[in-house]
Amino acid sequence: MNNNDDQQKTVSSNGKGIVKATVFIIASLFISAALLDFLGYCEKLNGFAVFKLTTKTIEPKFPYGCNDAVQNQSHQIPLSQNETSRLNPNLSQPSMCPSYFRWIHEDLRPWKEAGITRDMIEKAGRTAHFRLVIRNGKAYVKKYRKSIETRDDFTLWGILQLLRWYPGRLPDLELMFDADDRPVVRSDDFSGQNKEPPPLFRYCSDDASLDIVFPDWSFWGWAEVNIKPWEKSLEAIKGGNNVTQWKDRVAYAYWRGNPYVDPTRGDLLKCNVTDHEDWNTRLYTQDWDKESSEGYKNSKLENQCTHRYKIYIEGWAWSVSEKYIMACDSMTLYVKPRFYDFYIRGMMPLQHYWPIRDDSKCTSLKFAVHWGNTHVDKAREIGEVGSRFIGEDVKMENVYDYMFHLLNEYAKLLKFKPEIPSDAEEITPDSMGCPATGRWRDFMAESMVMSPSEESPCEMPPPFDPLVLKEILERKANLTRQVELWEDQYYHELSQKP
Repeated sequence: MNNNDDQQKTVSSNGKGIVKATVFIIASLFISAALLDFLGYCEKLNGFAVFKLTTKTIEPKFPYGCNDAVQNQSHQIPLSQNETSRLNPNLSQPSMCPSYFRWIHEDLRPWKEAGITRDMIEKAGRTAHFRLVIRNGKAYVKKYRKSIETRDDFTLWGILQLLRWYPGRLPDLELMFDADDRPVVRSDDFSGQNKEPPPLFRYCSDDASLDIVFPDWSFWGWAEVNIKPWEKSLEAIKGGNNVTQWKDRVAYAYWRGNPYVDPTRGDLLKCNVTDHEDWNTRLYTQDWDKESSEGYKNSKLENQCTHRYKIYIEGWAWSVSEKYIMACDSMTLYVKPRFYDFYIRGMMPLQHYWPIRDDSKCTSLKFAVHWGNTHVDKAREIGEVGSRFIGEDVKMENVYDYMFHLLNEYAKLLKFKPEIPSDAEEITPDSMGCPATGRWRDFMAESMVMSPSEESPCEMPPPFDPLVLKEILERKANLTRQVELWEDQYYHELSQKP
């Protein structure tokens, strides 16, 4: 055997080794890719490769298909069971929550020192529609009485979506919820020696009450009047805003609603245009029975952004119409309220809205429209800032974050271990969604959280410094008073004209 043969054998041997090595490397890459697909994915973060743990989850049948077998199964919340999903927060720094989150501390202040006992919880049950217990990421409900329409169901649906949005991150807790309009826990009833107010959740409160405010049911849809979940409604309203630019909108104040729920709304109708007086308003009665029979063709929210000014006025209590009105880019003419929901306390007169007197609505509205039409740029700015607040600070991600922080702070105050009543029922997306029909089912499907949040909850701001809170309230009052002085001066000068 000569040297050439040896060289050929060496080359052949080396070639085979290279081929084997190449095959091994390629196989390793495929195996690595498969492992990465199973364990998570690699993303670039500040120039470094970061591996994030993710897991496969089993979705409930609803909204893709329901049957009797599904409804008879042991109901579960698959995403909440997936404990590893809470190890998968976005590694970026959490954003700061909107400023109105600070009111969570104020709403819970009555229980800060002594905490919340079981006896307090039981007292809250006197008017409650349901008791909610969260244990190990699962929700259990005991209902006491039926709410107006399906408020209670859609509120509970929203809580289920929160558990899916932040699976495994809600603490064990127990609470009572009243789904009626007006607050009932009067602060005067719990002064002096009687300092143990019942912690009762509801949709609104006022300065004389201690009820704990919580996002209302309509964020997940108001099926009875065909108002879609907030995320869908907001998207539609934003589209409607683009149809008619602000400068091209009707230069009057617009309101459409039910005037029969409270005398203050009936009083508003006196400000409508007549043959003898024009208060710069265009007011319309909303007949929901007629709308229902006609397919709600005249009550689409996105078609009601055609005026430069829109009026907000309370009904029997606060009104869910608030967010839809303020989302229109129109300058909101906000009739002095008695009640507040969870986000309105973060807004300021002349920045987010124009304040309207409640004891002299017609003259106040007429002046507001006059001022806006003579200060067009400023009026448009107020409308846009208010609309941006609603669209950004009250988007669904922030609604869930508000619920998350409120329930977490509330749970810290509990002085007892939450217990599941023997007659309580576990609720799940399947148990609530599958039996639903028509719009009720559609809206649940549209508002259903399909995967956990990829980001951590926003960072909760600290409580108000007492002096800072006082300054905020004084500023709000002073700005409102400034508008009233402008109005008084306007009518005084008008009266002096021949």
